[in-house]
Amino acid sequence: MASTVTGLTIASPQEAAAALPTGFATLVNAGSGKCLDARSAATANGTAVQQYTCNSSTAQQWSLTTTSDGYVRINNGNNTSQVVDVSDVSTADNALVHLWAYGGGNNQQWLPVDEGAGNYHFVNRNSGKCLDVPSASTADSVQLVQYTCNGSAAQRFQVAAVTQPPSNGVDLGPNVVVFDPSMSASTIQTRLNSIFQQQQTNQFGSQRYAVMFKPGTYSADVNVGFYTQVLGLGQSPDSVTINGAVHAEADWFQGNATQNFWRGAENLSVNPTNGADRWAVSQASSYRRMHVRGNIALDDGGWSSGGYMADTKIDGQVNSGSQQQWLTRNSQLGSWTGSNWNMVFVGSQGVPGTSFPNPPYTTVATSPVTREKPFLYTDSAGNYQVFVPSVRTNSTGTSWASGSAAGSSLPIDQFYIVKAGSTASQINAALAEGKNLLVTPGVYHLDQTLQVNRADTVILGLGLATFIPDNGITAMKVADVDGVKIAGVLFDAGTTNSPTLLEVGPTGASATHTANPTSLHDVYFRVGGAAVGKATTSLVVNSDNVIGDHMWIWRADHGSGVGWTTNTADTGLIVNGDNVTMYGLFVEHYQKYQTIWNGNGGKTYFYQNEMPYDPPNQAAWMNGSTQGYAAYKVADSVTSHQAWGLGSYCYFNVNPAVAAERAYEVPSNGGTRLTNMVTVSLGGVGTIRHVANNNGGPSNSTTNVANLINYP
Repeated sequence: MASTVTGLTIASPQEAAAALPTGFATLVNAGSGKCLDARSAATANGTAVQQYTCNSSTAQQWSLTTTSDGYVRINNGNNTSQVVDVSDVSTADNALVHLWAYGGGNNQQWLPVDEGAGNYHFVNRNSGKCLDVPSASTADSVQLVQYTCNGSAAQRFQVAAVTQPPSNGVDLGPNVVVFDPSMSASTIQTRLNSIFQQQQTNQFGSQRYAVMFKPGTYSADVNVGFYTQVLGLGQSPDSVTINGAVHAEADWFQGNATQNFWRGAENLSVNPTNGADRWAVSQASSYRRMHVRGNIALDDGGWSSGGYMADTKIDGQVNSGSQQQWLTRNSQLGSWTGSNWNMVFVGSQGVPGTSFPNPPYTTVATSPVTREKPFLYTDSAGNYQVFVPSVRTNSTGTSWASGSAAGSSLPIDQFYIVKAGSTASQINAALAEGKNLLVTPGVYHLDQTLQVNRADTVILGLGLATFIPDNGITAMKVADVDGVKIAGVLFDAGTTNSPTLLEVGPTGASATHTANPTSLHDVYFRVGGAAVGKATTSLVVNSDNVIGDHMWIWRADHGSGVGWTTNTADTGLIVNGDNVTMYGLFVEHYQKYQTIWNGNGGKTYFYQNEMPYDPPNQAAWMNGSTQGYAAYKVADSVTSHQAWGLGSYCYFNVNPAVAAERAYEVPSNGGTRLTNMVTVSLGGVGTIRHVANNNGGPSNSTTNVANLINYP
């Protein structure tokens, strides 16, 4: 059926919406040839919707989501909660159009009227007027308006689906950006700048990106913001060379990098401008399989709160600057300078020897058992494959020192590619068919638990891909099988309490996996921060021989949905399996024990913790008759356990009178050994009375830092 509105013949609402792209699209004005654009890539309410020269940025990507009766809301790619909105609910000609959070208003809904050949005009549901470029201008930065529909080119928009050119037929979705050496430096830089501008301060946003460089040489300044993973697609870091920088800065926070979370740089070589690069980060920011032909700084003048470097070669010097703590694993450095509270080196070359606590260096010569993180690459024919490194024992230095690492490759057709719209049911069906998972950047709500039951399954997330369990379920459960690899995934608690977010092995798991352990690489957990979240325990490890390779397990202390009775979470990590090894274990702000270790034969290389900031009073944070909970609890039944380089900090900013009796609580049976521990009262706000059991300390307003070399 067709009808006539203001003199124009248009399709019915149902017919009009039928041909629209289902994903992101560009809207190019027929009169100017310029793109519908969110000014300055901003995401705040009131951001001008303008026309601007098309540049492939996400500020110019829009999704047209059906509301009712054929009308759509036009969501911006920078922040899909923001829609094209007529200001002040006006019905007047020339009323300005801007972005505003969607609330269901008629002024936020548009009827797409098909004019043929992919052209549409958009009629506002509230006013009956059309989206319009005022005065048919062809200039950049002209803000759009609504105007009486007149059939002019100024009201006509070509709607074209945004598609990422596939690599040999593989489509990884719009949030995976692939560069190749044939592209101009200016084109690459413009896209990099667009992503960074969006992500620089986007700490709790939903946008996610993986930025990939095919083998070759590039001139680029790669500034890495939130939820951005930058990686090379070669089989060696030296397959991709960046002349310029691959860096993380803290300019957005006045040089303070203590909130530079959720980002990563992997599998690249860098010839840094002026011989020096910067990676000023804190938790959940991995630096892996990198080769820097120069120096690197780990701060930006203000404080930095911890980080992780693995399988990396730095030809020059690493300067830790203000970094409070850091783990360097299986790397080769020219030299290292700098220290604060807790610097740990495991299986690395060119690093300082043990001298804790002055300076606080803890050095372990070899890594007893490791597996490097799986990674995506393109082979000589241009096909995507995933490389799965082999297990190494008693290792030192990088896995690729001889040019290539030991391991095996899996072709991309053995993976189910999780993209926008993928459901938990579809993912589980793929897993049941024996598929691995390649999870493209995005936020995925789960209405059923993901069941990983096949040995050697690989789950590889790109761009901080995020799973949120709904309705109080556990997000993922792994059977007690050999060799599962989970990498690059963020588990974010839902609003209904989950008993756990990830379980590795069922309760009572007892199989031995010495030859082929399950491993977790850059696996992060969050309870609150982006929104209210609740989870009793974030990670439970029941299987034996599991390797943890960089994990941040975080109950949020800032952001949205944060409060003692709001983002409730008892414990970050419970280890029940035997012979579990953890490298770079960060667990923070949980309301009871941060970490509970019940299995025998456990080893931890570097532990970083902050106790909860927000106990309202001492009575609210009592472990029986003991004030507070230890950060690291080894069960009394454990007969063998070792840990090196541990740090626990307090900052009881809601009630500075709150105290914790101890940071580390372990059995005194001769089988447990803790080496090189520190406690810190940050700014003297709160007290940790003892370091381990009743030894060492205090850390308080008088003595902020307390060290203990060994216990017992």
